[in-house]
Amino acid sequence: MMRWIGGLAGVIVALGVLGAESLYESNFEKVEPGKVPDDFLVLDGAFSVKEENGNKFLELPGAPLDTFGVLFGPTEKDGVSVGARIFGTGQGRRFPAFAVSLNGVGGYRLQVSPAKKLLELYKGEDVKTTVPFEWTSAKWTFLKLQVRKAKEGEWKVEGKAWQEGADEPKSWTISLSENEEPFAGRAAVWGNPFSGTPIRFDDLKVTRASASANP
Repeated sequence: MMRWIGGLAGVIVALGVLGAESLYESNFEKVEPGKVPDDFLVLDGAFSVKEENGNKFLELPGAPLDTFGVLFGPTEKDGVSVGARIFGTGQGRRFPAFAVSLNGVGGYRLQVSPAKKLLELYKGEDVKTTVPFEWTSAKWTFLKLQVRKAKEGEWKVEGKAWQEGADEPKSWTISLSENEEPFAGRAAVWGNPFSGTPIRFDDLKVTRASASANP
């Protein structure tokens, strides 16, 4: 009996290591170039799927210069995480900015702002907190953001970012405590092509959030 319980515990641990429950995934491999997935809601911008070297991705053109986004995945209030990898390039002193978000258009947004050398956490249009972040042009950047209920009347918003070639940080690098209950909404990716060059998005994922401060 004890051996059976020990084996079951091992299976549970293994499942935890494999990752959180997936709610939505898109790597665009089944989407025809020039289109967007049928379940996406493009808020603004000429997003379309492109293909290069056998890999498909969602691309936002380098013009016009404005903020553009697309919603995807299920409508959730909390207990959810969004992840994506995003590729951009700078030109001279001009740099793109890009983000992932949760809780709809006015929700929480984790944004890489290379011109400011910051990783920023927004609520709607308001910057809530920032941490330093060194971005390298022409490298994929991984972003992960989650919103979870910490206890009655308190929610935690936590994020991290890292670039290809580096290991994922073991802990969240930016966080915010909120006493106001989040609105239910979909996940999104955002791009600001201030450098005049396209921004690429790939491997969009929505999963159940970690139940603690450790991812």
